[in-house]
Amino acid sequence: MRRIEEIKEILPHRYPFLLVDRVLHVDIENGSIECLKNVSSNEPYFNGHFPQHPIMPGVLIVEAMAQSAGILGYHIRNTDSETIYYFAGADKVRFRTPVVPGDQLILRSKLLALKRDIWKFACEALVDGNIVCSAKVTCARKEIKS
Repeated sequence: MRRIEEIKEILPHRYPFLLVDRVLHVDIENGSIECLKNVSSNEPYFNGHFPQHPIMPGVLIVEAMAQSAGILGYHIRNTDSETIYYFAGADKVRFRTPVVPGDQLILRSKLLALKRDIWKFACEALVDGNIVCSAKVTCARKEIKS
């Protein structure tokens, strides 16, 4: 299990764009990961999306799934901090239920394919065991040059 400080060593994102609070489980052999995002009423986007009925923007749910996929890629490659995984695309995105303040978003990603530095993942976001969003996410692995 990785906590936020360890996640910050893997992902370059910072508040308010770091959307993974904890890594719950990584299974390298099966190419899967499960992460947690606590959805707080203090999130900055709730001020405008929508103030009378706040819901987490769908694009941020997809971004959270992509971040969990990036963490999985990091673990599979067992790489150092000189590598970054860019969110390169999303296909077959489906939203089923709004995510609201107080929800705990469980992010699941599974590696589908790897060709050179392009990674494809099947991703799901769940609240209370119910899928709220699913997508096929593509990430591109890049070496960071100092």
